[in-house]
Amino acid sequence: MGNLPVEIIRVLRRCETVFSERVWDWVTVLVVGAILAPGQRTVAAVLRVMGLSGERQFQNYHRVLNRARWSSRELSRRLLRALVRAFVPADGPIVVGLDDTIERRRGAKIAAKGIYRDPVRSSKGHVVQASGLRWVSLHLLARVPWAGRVWALPFLTVLAPSERYAQERGRRHKTLPDWGRQLIRQLRRWLPDRALVVVADSTYAALELLADAAGLQQPVTVVTRLRLDAALYDPAPPREPGTKGRPRRKGARQPTLAQRLLDPDTAWQTLTVPWYGGGTASVDVATGTAVWYHGGQPTVGLRWVLLRAPDGQFDSQALLCTDPAVQPAQILAWFVSRWQLEVTFHEGRAHLGVETQRQWSDLAILRTTPALLGLFSLVTLFADALLQGQDLPARQAAWYTKPTPTFSDTLAFVRQHLWPVTAFCTSPDTTDSVEIPRALFDRLTDTLAYAA
Repeated sequence: MGNLPVEIIRVLRRCETVFSERVWDWVTVLVVGAILAPGQRTVAAVLRVMGLSGERQFQNYHRVLNRARWSSRELSRRLLRALVRAFVPADGPIVVGLDDTIERRRGAKIAAKGIYRDPVRSSKGHVVQASGLRWVSLHLLARVPWAGRVWALPFLTVLAPSERYAQERGRRHKTLPDWGRQLIRQLRRWLPDRALVVVADSTYAALELLADAAGLQQPVTVVTRLRLDAALYDPAPPREPGTKGRPRRKGARQPTLAQRLLDPDTAWQTLTVPWYGGGTASVDVATGTAVWYHGGQPTVGLRWVLLRAPDGQFDSQALLCTDPAVQPAQILAWFVSRWQLEVTFHEGRAHLGVETQRQWSDLAILRTTPALLGLFSLVTLFADALLQGQDLPARQAAWYTKPTPTFSDTLAFVRQHLWPVTAFCTSPDTTDSVEIPRALFDRLTDTLAYAA
């Protein structure tokens, strides 16, 4: 590792003590090789790109994933702290995206797999099911200065086994809201003194999750979608002295949001807010506060935001925020930033080999996919350290002008700093070299840097 750029060494040093000294040397090779390797991210592909095809103790690199003792949760905590230090102002809230994704995998030895709706290939009118593993992931939603926009940076990913897996082992099946509630609690333990905002889709709009997050000693604000037919109420009136029975949990029933959409007396205001694709949009917004209640479930106070498009470009929808003091424009900005999670999942498949790994042991499966998603954030940290406040150049062509750099530019930039590292050179003799024209060398390195 000594020949790596000093900026990259400083980033890696934060994780070194999680591993033993011997395992750390193998981990460094796997990390650098996973960044440089195109195509499949198998251990064999990593060793080949690192010039270690002749390594007779190749099994040691496999053991990092399937046998060595180290804590992936501790790595996640350190990665989160590094990301917050690099991209979040000290006085600002930490905004985190919560979502799940399907890793398409087949094989009799993959015990935790299930059959799920494939969100990538499905549409409203056509449902595609896929066999694979379901992962629940937390991403830091932060503006990357040299990218000029908000990125979703993964730092904690856990496997959510199928219901069949739990039944076969006599365990209680944990639903996605169960996993989400547990991840939010873990996030709060890691960052006990910071304002936290978690943004999720409608899967996590469960009263148990919302009430748990809002009821923590240091509450976590949750922003998600809200059903248009949700049962909303006024807050419970003050309890009169001497009143018998249990305290009231709710007041009078409010109109549903679907009824408010049709009510001509609903007060609307037009806001210009950040929108999908990096632009802005004008939307009509109505808002208010309420208590969401359902029989047998906890009660949650919230601010609801009803929005519609003046030009009818999208269907009317509703959002909720468990902090009633937050303004509608801020709620919309937080929720729109959630789309970057889908971008990161796509980039992970396109550039980091997610779904190409071939580990079969339970422990290796638990570690490999979170590691590849975390590599997205690690590459971003490497680029930020190497740039030192400078702009990141974006790849341009006569037929395509890219206004801002993307993750492919970031990955290429980091690769260009890793290729010259002599520690991984396959030629033991420095005189064993071939002269080639500079133009050809530049084209070759550019092709390698951008290889998917």
